[in-house]
Amino acid sequence: MNKKILTAATFAVFASAAHAQSSVTLYGIIDAGISYVNNSKTATGHDNLTKYDDGVAQGSRWGIKGQEDLGGGLKALFTLENGFNSGNGTLGQGGAMFGRQAYVGLSKDGIGSLTFGRQYSFTTDILGSNYSTGNLTVAGNYAYHINDVDQLTSSRINNSVKFSSANFSGLTFGAMYGFSNQAGEFAGSNAVGTTAGSSRAYSFGANYANGPFSVGAAYTDITYPGQATPAFSTSLANLSFSVRDLRAFGVGGRYSIGPATLWALYTNTRLEQITGPSATFSAYEAGAKYAITPAITAGAGYTYMHLNNSLGHWNQVDLSADYALSKRTDVYVLGIYQDASGHNLQAQIGSSTSYFSTSGVGADDQLAFRVGIRHKF
Repeated sequence: MNKKILTAATFAVFASAAHAQSSVTLYGIIDAGISYVNNSKTATGHDNLTKYDDGVAQGSRWGIKGQEDLGGGLKALFTLENGFNSGNGTLGQGGAMFGRQAYVGLSKDGIGSLTFGRQYSFTTDILGSNYSTGNLTVAGNYAYHINDVDQLTSSRINNSVKFSSANFSGLTFGAMYGFSNQAGEFAGSNAVGTTAGSSRAYSFGANYANGPFSVGAAYTDITYPGQATPAFSTSLANLSFSVRDLRAFGVGGRYSIGPATLWALYTNTRLEQITGPSATFSAYEAGAKYAITPAITAGAGYTYMHLNNSLGHWNQVDLSADYALSKRTDVYVLGIYQDASGHNLQAQIGSSTSYFSTSGVGADDQLAFRVGIRHKF
């Protein structure tokens, strides 16, 4: 009898241990609020606009992630993440069910992870996550560089294989390749010509963090980004030409001093047209945030961006304040001002003109305000 009890107890212990080795987590963010902007485009000109806006501080989403311990420091892992609009319930990322992320892979302690699916480039993982005003404050999407051409936030690569290293005394690095899934185009052989080809991409980057200081760099190259399905970046649709190749390089740094955090970022993005000259965007960004109390944080950022040195210029100032009601819920206010100058250029706060426009003629400056609430689960 005692032997049976011992056997049953032993089985229960091992079953419990096996169960503890696997985990699945449901998570998400809902961000909503009211935004106001002057000089929003209309069919005949521009006017003031007040609107319900979703996913500004962070895109609204829900996801499932999990891992299974396979023993010896080896784990299987996966993430499925959906984007949506809280105002009307529609799917984001062109209607894809898991348009934000969808991948599966393996990780090994002391080495890193190898994952397969739709994943962020290292431009987004390293630069966007660690050194941009949009992610370090609640300015979010309104602090995007023009059309997000440098892919700080929207760089999701389809059909990709990605290696991300473990942390080696503060140093992390990685590389990825996104397949075109078209015959004869593994190396982007159709990237030259006067007609659109298929989209393939590669990206790599490195980051070093030591105490209060960190620095990172990343490079991403994508052929025919407009041809990807689901859409690689809807913001590129707002450009006035068809992109044959996008090459984005950037470097950023960050330093924390007590309750204050300072950062700076530089990006250079070259867009080659299918026909016509190339366009080069350079962006210079600096920002700071300060924890006034454990619950209240104020932030500020400045971005200067120019097109081909003298063809166009944008100056933008971002101000924000965030109040944490709890660990998962906060309310915030934003104030954004942008001035544009150059040949036929218009101000356009946000990653695309769709935030504050329909069609028509805009203005060379915009001022936006927002009050929002964000809940994480």
